Amino acid sequence: MVASILFVLISFVCVAQSTPPPPLPPPPPGLPIDGGILAGLFIGIVLGVKKLLKR
Repeated sequence: MVASILFVLISFVCVAQSTPPPPLPPPPPGLPIDGGILAGLFIGIVLGVKKLLKR
């Protein structure tokens, strides 16, 4: 009787121990900077030319 109870309890413990979930995939890369670089370069050129012409 005791052996049967222990067998049932051990089987419950074995079923309760599942494998951990797989790790999450890495997050997507950040925002692209292509458009921002071109816009900043254009604004910098415009402001530089404006400052040179003002002198």
